[in-house]
Amino acid sequence: MASTGRRWDLAVKDAERKGKPVRGASTITNQCARSIFLWQGRSWIRKGLESYYTIWMEALLSKRRIMQLYANVIEMGDGIYGVEAASRHYFGVTAKGLTRDQSAMLAAVLPNPKRWNPTKPGPTLRRRQQRILQREQNADFPENLLR
Repeated sequence: MASTGRRWDLAVKDAERKGKPVRGASTITNQCARSIFLWQGRSWIRKGLESYYTIWMEALLSKRRIMQLYANVIEMGDGIYGVEAASRHYFGVTAKGLTRDQSAMLAAVLPNPKRWNPTKPGPTLRRRQQRILQREQNADFPENLLR
């Protein structure tokens, strides 16, 4: 959770600059814990419980398992939960059948899946998709990670 502190600091600075409440400091494990164990909405109690569950998840689960859980519970659109459901809904294929472009487009909508539609991307969503594809191409992923 070392990156959580840095993310929080960046989120606080961004909120101060914009004069708005702090948002966007959650890690994937935070989001996963929230989606699996907690209710929707914002409160300090929920944030405290989210932190509690996050600590336990990171202590007991591998990063790979956390990513598997996240991929199965993340909201990908209004009433669409998980990458498999999103793949079928938006592209009519299983998650395994997605192309690289389709996979990157699904990843690109994650900051705001209720606002963006991967089948009708605007310029912002296209730029996000291209950035994801470029980063994936430049990344040095272990071969066994891609299976």
